[in-house]
Amino acid sequence: MSIKVYDKTIFPGFFVNNTIFMYKKVFWIFILLIFLTNSSCRVRSTKIDANYDRFMENVLQVEVIDIIAKVNNYWQSNHPKHGDAFWHRAAYHTGNMAAYEVTGNEAYKAYSEAWAEHNEWKGAKSGNKKNWKYSYGETDDFVLFGDWQTCFQVYADLYNLDGEKDERKIARAKEVMEYQMSTPQNDYWWWADGLYMVMPVMTKLHNITGNERYLEKLHEYFFFAKELMYDEESSLFYRDAKYIYPAHKTNNGKKDFWSRGNGWVFAGLAKVLQDLPGNDPHRDEYISMYNDMAKALAGCQQEEGFWSRSLLDAGHAAGYETSGTAFFLYGYLWGINNGFFDKNDYTTVIEKAWGYLTDIALQDDGRMGYVQPIGERATQHNVSAETTADFGVGAFLLAASEMVKYLN
Repeated sequence: MSIKVYDKTIFPGFFVNNTIFMYKKVFWIFILLIFLTNSSCRVRSTKIDANYDRFMENVLQVEVIDIIAKVNNYWQSNHPKHGDAFWHRAAYHTGNMAAYEVTGNEAYKAYSEAWAEHNEWKGAKSGNKKNWKYSYGETDDFVLFGDWQTCFQVYADLYNLDGEKDERKIARAKEVMEYQMSTPQNDYWWWADGLYMVMPVMTKLHNITGNERYLEKLHEYFFFAKELMYDEESSLFYRDAKYIYPAHKTNNGKKDFWSRGNGWVFAGLAKVLQDLPGNDPHRDEYISMYNDMAKALAGCQQEEGFWSRSLLDAGHAAGYETSGTAFFLYGYLWGINNGFFDKNDYTTVIEKAWGYLTDIALQDDGRMGYVQPIGERATQHNVSAETTADFGVGAFLLAASEMVKYLN
């Protein structure tokens, strides 16, 4: 990395314990042996530099994995019972599956499997298609509401991990999405959060089934959402039609772009591009928005590394906020790790965001604090070190898992 990440005053978030000092001691013993046995000073110096760089990368990966364990073990140990498959729990499990990918911790996978079994591999459970709705609703008739479809991402991931495929895991997902795609409506994603909730479902199911209809409808629904909520001037999303300027303004008369709402979109674009075929006719459109949002978000990050709840008006809802920040960090890291962003453009953004998440948001007991509770706008709820939530933990696990890859 370009900075001395082993200097605690520069990148303190990695120092959750003293493990790194033990690793450094072992490393320098190893270096001393190289020094004593190597006859060429120039070769010796080159080898020491290369070995040290590799060593520090490995140490830092271990440190991040330690942080993942601290956060995820705290959450799971304090929430041993599984709830329904509504969006906030499902969003946690998208992060838990990312944590499983980089740690190989089978307990993480088992936790998501148990949650899926608890919910019968379904979202909303109504079997009467005549009653299926897609306005906001928390009961079983709201099968077509995207907040009940987020769980299908997790079910698809678990299905893909099986050596011998269990079609039961994705049967409900296919039933629901294929029925939805058969309808003439295109306004299913009427709120910004919906782009994270459902866009990745459609790319995942496309890759499993080979059904091109998933990608066609993905763009149709995306285009509706973009036309409704995307502000071309700011390259940011309004949360939904109620918050579009100038009908709605911040207390200071500015456009009000909710941090977490934009975090959902930015992270959702990363997840879509992860699975989208290279020859998709709309790929460049998704990439263009992804890049434009990255530039816009970099310009409104706060000095302490977080993003305020109202992105362009920090005074509208002052103070720390973790969920949006974690989703943004995930989006930046995934973009760099997969060649969509230039690392040099966003190194400072990443370092500041990681510093906030690990030095301020992360509490000593493993709680991820300063998560704005469930809502839809910047000014809802008081936020403190004590406020946490499943979706906020999931967002952090996504970001931390990409940080492990970033350090490789």
